[in-house]
Amino acid sequence: MAVQRKFSAFWQWLKKPKRLRDYTPKGLFGRSLLIIALPVALMQIAVLWVFFTSQWETVTTRLSEGVAGDVATIVTLYEADSSPEILQKLTQYSMDKMRLSVALIADEPLPTGVRESLFSVLDRTLNNALSAAVDAPFWFDTTRYPAYVDIRVQTDNGLLRFLAPRDKVFSTTGHIFVFWLIAATFIQTGIAVIFIRNQVRPIQRLADAANRFGRGQDEPDISPSGAREVRQATTDFIKMRNRIQRFVEQRTAMLAGVSHDLRTPLTRLKLQLALMEQDEELENAQRDLREMERMLDGYLSFARNEADEDSAPLDLSQLLQDCVANAKRSGANIEAQILGDLHVLGRADALTRAFNNIIDNATRYANSTRLSTRHKGDVGVGMVQISIEDDGPGIEEDQFETAFKPFNRLDPARNLNTDGVGLGLAIARDTVRAHGGEIVLGRSALGGLSVLISLPEGQLAQGKDL
Repeated sequence: MAVQRKFSAFWQWLKKPKRLRDYTPKGLFGRSLLIIALPVALMQIAVLWVFFTSQWETVTTRLSEGVAGDVATIVTLYEADSSPEILQKLTQYSMDKMRLSVALIADEPLPTGVRESLFSVLDRTLNNALSAAVDAPFWFDTTRYPAYVDIRVQTDNGLLRFLAPRDKVFSTTGHIFVFWLIAATFIQTGIAVIFIRNQVRPIQRLADAANRFGRGQDEPDISPSGAREVRQATTDFIKMRNRIQRFVEQRTAMLAGVSHDLRTPLTRLKLQLALMEQDEELENAQRDLREMERMLDGYLSFARNEADEDSAPLDLSQLLQDCVANAKRSGANIEAQILGDLHVLGRADALTRAFNNIIDNATRYANSTRLSTRHKGDVGVGMVQISIEDDGPGIEEDQFETAFKPFNRLDPARNLNTDGVGLGLAIARDTVRAHGGEIVLGRSALGGLSVLISLPEGQLAQGKDL
C-alpha cells in the first residue's frame, strides 16, 4: 500500500504543470546553498569553457602543428635519400633535436583502425596538423601508450613510425587546472555548507520550539543564537510564549476561583433543599442546581482543557478501542475498524475527552455509528485520520463551522449541546488542534454527520526532535 501511495503521488506530481519553483529546494538550507552554489558553478563552467576554447585548445593546436612539421621534415628528407646511412642520421638527429623516435617498418601496411581519445579535441587537432603538413598517407594513435603518441607515415620503402612524447604533442597541464578548479569548487561549497548550516540551525530550533509549544508540549528554555535577526525573532518568541502562558494561567486561576467561590453557596443550597420536604417545585430547584454545577464544570474544563497534563507517547489504537468499549457498555450501537500500531504524542485524558464527546454525540442521535482509522501519507511520518460517522439527522452544511463555536447551541433538528453548555465540539477542536491536528465536519455515507479527525504521527509523535 505504501508503494502504491508513493507511485500515485509521483504520478500526480508528473501531471501537474511545472514552474521553476517546482524544481527549486523548498527549505531555507537548500535555497541558501543554491544561491551560493549555482553562481559558483556557472562561473566555473564559464571559466572552463574559456580555458578550453581560447587557451588549452590553442596551445594544443600549436604543439600539434610543431610535431606535424617535424614529421613532415623527416619524411621529406628520407624520401629525398632513403639510404640506410641517411636513415640512421635522421634517426639520431630527430632524437637529439626533435625528441622524436623514428623507425622504418618495411613489411607492414598502414593501419586502418581508429582508437579515439577520451578528449576528441586531441585527435582533431593532431589530424588537422598532419593533414596540412604531410602529403603522404598517415595514421596515428593517441591512446595506446600513456606517455607517447604513435604516428605512422606511408613511404615508398615502408612505414616511418614516429613515437613523440605526449607533452610535445598536447598540453598535458590542462587536466591539472581542471582538477584544481573542481577541487576549489568543492572546497568552497563545503565551507558554504558549514556556514549555512550554522545559520539555519537556530532557525530550525526556533521552528521546532514554536511547533512543540503550539502542540501544548513542555518546551525547555531556548537561548537566542545565530544572526541578529534570528536572535531577535527568538527573543520575541520567548516573550510571546511567556505572555501566553501567563494569560492561560491567569484565566485558569480566575475560573477556578470563580468555580470554587460559587460551589460554596451551591453546596449550602443543595444541603438546605435536601433537608426540606420533597415536592415537585423542590425537585425542579434541585435540578436547576445540578445544571448550574454542571455548567461550572464545563466552563472550567474549557478554560483549562487539561493543560496541567503532560504530553507522552500514546497508543492511539488502544485509546480508541477503550473509547468504543465505553460507548458499547452504555448501550451504543457502534462499529469500529481500528488499525493497529497507531502512535501519537499527546495528552491521554484530553484526547479521551475529545473522542468521548464526539462518540457520545453520534450515538445519542443515531441508531448506528461507525468509527474507522486510516493513514494519510507514509506510515510513521504522515497523519492518522479517525472518521466517526452516524446515520442520524445530521446538521446543515452552513452550520458546520457554527457547531465549533463555544457556548453555541444548534437548532432542534440536531442540538449537539442539548445536555451541555455548548462546549463539547469546541473542547474537541481545541484539543485536536493543540496536538497539531484538525477536525472537520461533513456528510456521512450513512446519511448523518461525519466527523473527520487528523492527528500527526511519526518522528515527532514518537517523542523525537525533528
